[in-house]
Amino acid sequence: MTDTSTVSVRPAQTRDVAAMVALMTPLVERRILLGKDLVELYGAVQEFVVAVDGEDRVIGYGALHVMWEQLGEVRTLGVAEGWLGRGVGHRLICALERRAVDLGLSQLFCLTFEVDFFARHGFEAVGEDTQLVAAEVYAELLRSHDEGVAEFLDLARVKPNTLGNTRMLKRL
Repeated sequence: MTDTSTVSVRPAQTRDVAAMVALMTPLVERRILLGKDLVELYGAVQEFVVAVDGEDRVIGYGALHVMWEQLGEVRTLGVAEGWLGRGVGHRLICALERRAVDLGLSQLFCLTFEVDFFARHGFEAVGEDTQLVAAEVYAELLRSHDEGVAEFLDLARVKPNTLGNTRMLKRL
């Protein structure tokens, strides 16, 4: 039995990336999570928080990516299989939401297969036809080279990678 009383969440460090990749790999192989190159993970390490056990071993991870003035995306969220159902994901999402509020964000977006988990945390599914941002913001976001932004905008070029995922939004 794993002891959750010793679990804490902290900002990710570069030394955590290898452990994050090890935990991500089975989810990527099962097409639950989009794979990321190491260069992307190191470049975005400041967006990540990690859940660690009492010995500072990474048991979960998640990132908050700012997309626009009031909008952020929860991305690359995962928990080690042995820790599922023990509140680690809840602690991660709460930490990411606190970060979002600290940054001045008022909405969080996610693209997920884990609809029930995110719904329990106040996210609501949004339809494909739902306009999530104003037209002028949409036009600016189109200029981004970030694949996550393309997924948010539901652009045709990313559809093969996002089939079956649900777009969800939460107001903070």
